[in-house]
Order: sequence, then C-alpha cells, then structure tokens
Amino acid sequence: MTDDVQIEVTVIGSLDQVEAVEWDKCACPETRDGRAVDPFATYRFLKALEDSGSVGAGTGWEPRHVLARRGGVLIGAMPCYAKSHSQGEYIFDFNWAHAYENAGGRYYPKLQVAVPFTPATGRRFLTADGCDEVSMSALIKGAVQLGTQNEISSLHVTFCTEAEVKAGVQMGLLHRTGQQFHWYNDGYADFDVFLGALSARKRKNIRKERRVAQSFGGVIHQFTGDQIKPEHWDAFWQFYQDTGMRKWGTPYLSREFFDIAQEELRNDILLVMCEREGRWVAGAMNFIGRDALYGRYWGCQEDHPCLHFEVCYYQAIDYAISHKLGRVEAGAQGQHKLARGYLPSTVHSLHWIADPGFRDAVDRYLKEERASVNEEIEILTDYGPFRKIRGENNG
Repeated sequence: MTDDVQIEVTVIGSLDQVEAVEWDKCACPETRDGRAVDPFATYRFLKALEDSGSVGAGTGWEPRHVLARRGGVLIGAMPCYAKSHSQGEYIFDFNWAHAYENAGGRYYPKLQVAVPFTPATGRRFLTADGCDEVSMSALIKGAVQLGTQNEISSLHVTFCTEAEVKAGVQMGLLHRTGQQFHWYNDGYADFDVFLGALSARKRKNIRKERRVAQSFGGVIHQFTGDQIKPEHWDAFWQFYQDTGMRKWGTPYLSREFFDIAQEELRNDILLVMCEREGRWVAGAMNFIGRDALYGRYWGCQEDHPCLHFEVCYYQAIDYAISHKLGRVEAGAQGQHKLARGYLPSTVHSLHWIADPGFRDAVDRYLKEERASVNEEIEILTDYGPFRKIRGENNG
C-alpha cells in the first residue's frame, strides 16, 4: 500500500517486525535528553502488552500497526488494533455498534488506534522530527485505506491530542469529545500550599481524609525504578485481579505483563504500596511521563476508610509536586475527584465511518454531544474546589 510521493505505508501484525529504535524515534524522540513525554506510546510498553499476551490472539485486540517509510526510513507509526469488541477503550461506542447491527450492518471487526486499556491522552500518529504533516497524512490515509480494503465498518482514534484532532478533521474524520478529571500543578511548593488554594470546606475535608487514611495501622511507601521488587508485583497482581474481576469481569493484563514490567518498565512506574503488619494490603500503579503522572490501577486486600483517596489521589499529588510535574491524570470517570482538587478536562477522539448514512447519523450525534460535554465541563469547573474569594480565610 502506498500513499503520497515517495512514502510507503505498510501494516504489521506484531512489533517484532519493526526495530525498537525506529519506533521510538517517532514515539518519543525527546528521550534522547530525558524521560518520554508519553510512556504508553513507547516500544517497550506496547511490546510488553504483546509479549505478555495481554493483546493478540484471543484477546479481541489484534495488532495492525501502521508504518510510514520514506526512502526506507521510518517517519511515522501508529499503534492500531483490529477489535472484535469495544472493551478496554474508555471512549465507548457500544450504542453505535448496537444501532448499526440492528440496522443489519456488521460493526465488528473495527480498527482502534489507541494504547490498549489506557485512557490517557497522547499522540496516536507518531511522527519523526520534522515530518509531522506528511507523516500524519500518510498514516490517516493508510488506515482508512486498510479499513476500506478489508470492508471494516469504522476506525477510532481515541485519546488523541488537539493537534491531531485539527489534522484529522481537515481530512474528513469525525471529532468526539469527553471528559476526565486532572490535577494541575500551579507551581505549588508542597501539599499544604496546594491546599491553601482550595475553599475552606474542601481544604478541611481533604485534611480529614488524609488523617483517617494514614491511621490505617500501617505505612504507605512510594517505589520506583530499582526500588520496585518482584515481591511488590506478587502483591499487586492480587490487588489488580480483585479490581479487574469486579470492574471488567476478567482482568485485561496478564500476570506476565507485570513480570515484564519489572524488567523493562520499572523506571516508568511509581508504585504506591500500603504495608500493614508485614503484609501488603493495598496499592496503586502510576506511570511517569516527562510532565505528568498517570494513575492506572488500584486494588486492595483490606478495606480501610479513605485509603483509596490517599493512595490514588493525594499520594499522586505529593509525587507530582515534589518532582515538579505539571499534572496528574487520574484515569477515566469519577466526579468524586472534583472535591479532591482534580478539575474537569476535555479528552478527544477521531472517527471514520465507512457507511455514508451511518456516518451522517453519528456526525449529527457528535455535534450535540460536544455541546453537552462543553456545558457540563463549564458547570463542573464553576463548582470546583478552588477559592473564589481572594480574601477568604486560609485556615
């Protein structure tokens, strides 16, 4: 498959078919002088999903990665999967699938340009330095051509950037918005300075929650890099299984993923682990980007009041402040995060629909949905936890 002058677009069924250094020159060229902006787009993370069997045969996530080369040099890459369901995406299209199949269409398989199981915004059209426009055009056209040639119903690019939205809309893709709750670092020196920016009632409530949580009878640890040991993953796997079974029925990640994480990803990970009477009783896994901390999974073996808020939200804020990170993305959903200093933020996706009639119907729906999302974000922001009167008591 070819696209644009001198650019060859191909599709591969495994990251084994591309070199790590090639992929990362597109996914995270900034790692030459430090940490990746997006730890999830890296070769090591996506390869860990494949090597652990978390994606691939039998999972409903079949790799169909799109590559763009010019003169044999990789200038663009796109993590893409053939999906036989809509699980693990967090920007959901169940209603679209139901409507299309009720009308006699076949919605699955579809193509999903995404990081599996990861509701975190990042680049989905990975381009080499200086090749943004031409690479993005080639990748989008190549993916649409892949869908057309294989009679695929649709293509979905989830949790993409605003710049990618602009380019995608110009090329005829449909734009969808949603919301998450993110914490933003306004240059806070420490957690108390952050609390000083909140209303008195919210400030008092957070201090109470932290006192209650930290009196659970144990110690809360933060581990990253070589501080993370195999025993931590043994415990965390139990936490993850418990949460996965309750939320999704079957955990998305395999046990092997965490073994690979210990070998390949531990420098990208912050584990917050709770130890009580010599046992690990709860924990949360976060991924560390250049300017953001991404909360991913939480689980526990014992229930303690407010411990979830402490481990998932307040410990993440502590880490972000001490490491001068600009924000914390705490994952999908959860208006309860608003009271804890996390503000509503827009997330984006792009969609290509093969059937013209269905495409028009989805387009009309998305216009109404975008207006509704914008209105909700405005309302929630107005009800946010931050002080609105400059002279309010800071006690």
